[in-house]
Amino acid sequence: MIYLMLTILIITIALFIWGKLPPDIVALISMLSLFITGILDSKETLSGFSNPTVIMIAALFIIGEGLSQTGWTALAGKKFVEWAGKSVPKLLVIITLGSGLLSGFVSNTGTVATLMPLTISSAWSIGTMPSKILMPVAFGSNTGGLLTLTGTPPNIIVSNALVETGFEGFSFFEFSLIGLPLLIIALLYFRFIGYKLLPDNKTNNRPVDIESTLHKWIEAYKIDDDYYRLRIRSLSPLINTTMAEWQFEKEFNITVIRLKRRHPNVLKGIHPFIEFPTPNIDMRYHDIITVKGETQAINKLMITFRLGLLPLEPIKDELKHNLINQEVGMTEVLVTPKSFLVGRKIRRGNYFKRYGIQLLAASRNSKPLLDKVILVKAGDAFLLRGTWQNIELLKEQHENFVIIGSPEGMAKNVENLTPKSYIALASLLLMIILLVFKIVPGSIAALISAGVILLAGCVPISKAYKGISWTSVIMIAAMIPMGIALQKTGTAQMIANGLVTYLGAIHPIMLLGGVFLLTTTFSQVINNSATAVLMAPIALLAASSLNISPEPFMIAVAISASTAFLTPVGTTTNAMVMTAGGYKFMNYFKVGAPLLVLFFIITLLLVPIIWPF
Repeated sequence: MIYLMLTILIITIALFIWGKLPPDIVALISMLSLFITGILDSKETLSGFSNPTVIMIAALFIIGEGLSQTGWTALAGKKFVEWAGKSVPKLLVIITLGSGLLSGFVSNTGTVATLMPLTISSAWSIGTMPSKILMPVAFGSNTGGLLTLTGTPPNIIVSNALVETGFEGFSFFEFSLIGLPLLIIALLYFRFIGYKLLPDNKTNNRPVDIESTLHKWIEAYKIDDDYYRLRIRSLSPLINTTMAEWQFEKEFNITVIRLKRRHPNVLKGIHPFIEFPTPNIDMRYHDIITVKGETQAINKLMITFRLGLLPLEPIKDELKHNLINQEVGMTEVLVTPKSFLVGRKIRRGNYFKRYGIQLLAASRNSKPLLDKVILVKAGDAFLLRGTWQNIELLKEQHENFVIIGSPEGMAKNVENLTPKSYIALASLLLMIILLVFKIVPGSIAALISAGVILLAGCVPISKAYKGISWTSVIMIAAMIPMGIALQKTGTAQMIANGLVTYLGAIHPIMLLGGVFLLTTTFSQVINNSATAVLMAPIALLAASSLNISPEPFMIAVAISASTAFLTPVGTTTNAMVMTAGGYKFMNYFKVGAPLLVLFFIITLLLVPIIWPF
């Protein structure tokens, strides 16, 4: 049975290295092989799909999507780019350091799920490929998990193993005595060596550049010619009246696009922004109305109603800050030949209640249509404004409109924050609190946080499911049975006992090195938690037989269980960045091997000093 188990393990690794089959398919083939050969029963074979870790991973993807959709990743990406300037190595160090520090308090998978969108965005913004930065983020999160007791499951496993044997467990920040030096080593490695080894893979995950998109729209539609913001002064007759009473469209030939309350009160139902003012909306002192119209009409409006003209930012920033946010966006569409609009007359600024969108501008044959009333023809291009949800629904109107570009991608790169942004951030902090104080299990904490994000509407459910990397989830679930099989057949125990027997008699440091190498070997192909569970009792037994302290060996198990740098399947974080970075199996080995050697050397040098034998 042991030899059969070794055969399946070797074939599985070979298929991963070959790279011709998708990694989730390889994992499923391996899982089914364990059942067909009788090594595992059906319950054990499918155990990965009910494993709390897999459920937690899916929930963490939703949390990451929530932070992305509500503007945090775009904002953080912008800050990272500002700090890095045009230096790719500097950006690499900043994001890797952020990944390491965050993973000390959030799970490694949660850290990568949170940082992956902004990492991709930052890489494209600074002029490099995501493959140059994503792998360091994954490795940085694995290393940063060694900063605290709850940073990664192996830390908790080895500490609990000590307590169950009668020793004192590790304190919350005790792991940082070795975790911090290792994180610094990882940063220096990627800054001066690893960066040169990382591949420059071309991927198709470039985020939408809002700046260039807005510039293109300004040029194509001339929307800067008739765009104004007006303030309602104290003596204006508009105060405490509705828009229907004045008929701005008919009397003044202007369109009201947006209204901003200067004195909002959400508790009284007075919201700060009214994105698409209806005729029954009342106007109040100090309100700011955004309007479109010819200069002569605007002057007449200002004089008649005693309105003040507010200065505009550069039009690109004005559009970005005032007409696009987490709730409302803009998109460009083409009118199809079969559209119901062909042959109809419509007004610029018209609000289509049927679709919940507003026509801001139009162009024909790449020339802007500046007439107030437009006779629609097939092929006309419209610039529309509406909620992101309504814009997405336009995809269903393919007989009438063809959407140009990616509204969904643009929505993710809006950096303006809204109340939902703070709800998403609060849900992340809630998960951290639940994890740090061990109020509920990790998977439950992640599900609670993801549930808050979904219930608050930070991410529509359809987008939440799209945001989950199902390839990663299935691959991890299908590989968990491999760890069970290694333990069940006695394969892992046989290898471990032989190594300990030969090295323990030479010197404790040799044994420490053997424990590290064996643990890291297992961690390359099986879950790090399973690796720690397997190796912790072996390390304790070895220390006891030599009558020396088990602490350095347990620390070595925790460190080496987090050094799955050689394969994309050894840890969840490696799998999560594989597709986004376009990595192959050998990319991990090429970049990870030197870092693993450095970690091995630092562990043998520092661990016996910090935790003497």
